[in-house]
Amino acid sequence: MQYALALLAFIAGSGLTYAVLRLWDNSKMNGVKRQISAMLKEAEENSERIRQSQIAETREEVNRMRQEAQRDIKERRLEIQRTERKLEQKEDNLDKKIERASRKEDELKSRQEDLEKRRADLEAAIQQQETKLQEIAAMSREEAQEILIQRTEADAKHILGLKMKELDEQFQREAERKSRDIIIGAMQRCAVESAGESSISVVPLPSEEMKGRIIGREGRNIRTFESLTGVDLIIDDTPEAVTLSSFDPIRREIARRAMERLVVDGRIHPARIEELIEKAARDIDDEMISEGENVILELGIKNMNNELVRTIGQLKFRFSYGQNVLSHSMEVAQIAGIIAAELGVDEEIARRGGLLHDIGKAIDRQTEGPHAEIGADLARRLGERPEIVSCIACHHDSLEVSSIYEVIVSIADAISAARPGARRESLDAYIKRLEKLEEIAQGFEGVTKAYAMQAGREVRVVLNAERTDDGAVHKLAFDIARRVEAELKYPGQIKVSVSRETKASEFAK
Repeated sequence: MQYALALLAFIAGSGLTYAVLRLWDNSKMNGVKRQISAMLKEAEENSERIRQSQIAETREEVNRMRQEAQRDIKERRLEIQRTERKLEQKEDNLDKKIERASRKEDELKSRQEDLEKRRADLEAAIQQQETKLQEIAAMSREEAQEILIQRTEADAKHILGLKMKELDEQFQREAERKSRDIIIGAMQRCAVESAGESSISVVPLPSEEMKGRIIGREGRNIRTFESLTGVDLIIDDTPEAVTLSSFDPIRREIARRAMERLVVDGRIHPARIEELIEKAARDIDDEMISEGENVILELGIKNMNNELVRTIGQLKFRFSYGQNVLSHSMEVAQIAGIIAAELGVDEEIARRGGLLHDIGKAIDRQTEGPHAEIGADLARRLGERPEIVSCIACHHDSLEVSSIYEVIVSIADAISAARPGARRESLDAYIKRLEKLEEIAQGFEGVTKAYAMQAGREVRVVLNAERTDDGAVHKLAFDIARRVEAELKYPGQIKVSVSRETKASEFAK
């Protein structure tokens, strides 16, 4: 029983043990299965990731290969295009070469034709020369030499004429350039001043009471003063001043100095007036001599007649178009000396001629005639050389030029007179005076044209040959000159030149 119970217990324990073992085995199997399932799942996931990664790499490789293929295709296309352009250029070059070859062929044909023509001409010339040689063969040696010399001389003259013409043109261009340089240099190096002139002088008075003393009892003082000086003494409402008016600057200056001394002295009566006027005249005379001496010393001019020196100083009180004549003469002398130095001729002669060129203006109020003629005559009488006399006489182109000094002085005179500020006459007044001068001349019957020349110093009149005769020329010149004198105010003189011309024209058909 016990054995049975023990056996039963053993069996029961064995069964229980078996059951327990069986249960443990099942539990372990399930865990293994689960692990295997997890491992399989993980393997599948890893496999999927590897597959996806391989797919991505394959795609990238495909894309890279596709891009490389596209680049290769693009490069091949560019290469093909370049090749095509090169082929086109080669084709164009070939066409151009063909065209040039065609032109050269045409030129060669033309040259060949020309050569054939020249060959024919040469053969004809040879034939002609042979004929001439046959003719010459009948001549003597001297005759043949004469013919050859004549032909050579003619050819040499022709070549020499062409060369001389070329050299003359070159010389003219160089002379013009050099002359411009010389004149510009002379103008730049010469000191200038602006014009200033007045035909009146104002003398200040200490009081209004002085005007009555100047007039004097019944006007005897003013009459004495005006008769002795030749100046108009104007006493008007201008406070504490009297005015002296005269177109003669020397007389006006004498009157001004005398009046100033009378006012200071206070003793105003005819005898004292005469005394002070004489003293002022002597002072002016001494001043003219001193001024003339200073001028010739400044310009370096030697051995000049004393009367000419005094006359030069007299120019200090003369004006032309507002320009002081002495300043103008000094300026002309300086410019003439500079030009002469540049040209390599005697400077002293040029300066002397320039200084004396307007000397006639110092005495033209006392002598009839143009100031150039008056000055030339004065210089000739006072012993000046012929070159200086001709410079004075010709500086307005009134005579034919005979030396280079006349040209130099004329150029210097034009430069000094034409520079800005030299002359005070306004442009409007100048133009109106020229227009009026031409208008007066054109107002006469038979006049076709009239031109104001040389800044209004000359008017040239052309007559209608069909409406006038030669006898009317001199009368018309006289009538125009008298009307100009009556209707115009002008410094110096105006030359009236009248000409009558006959013209004819025809057509060659």
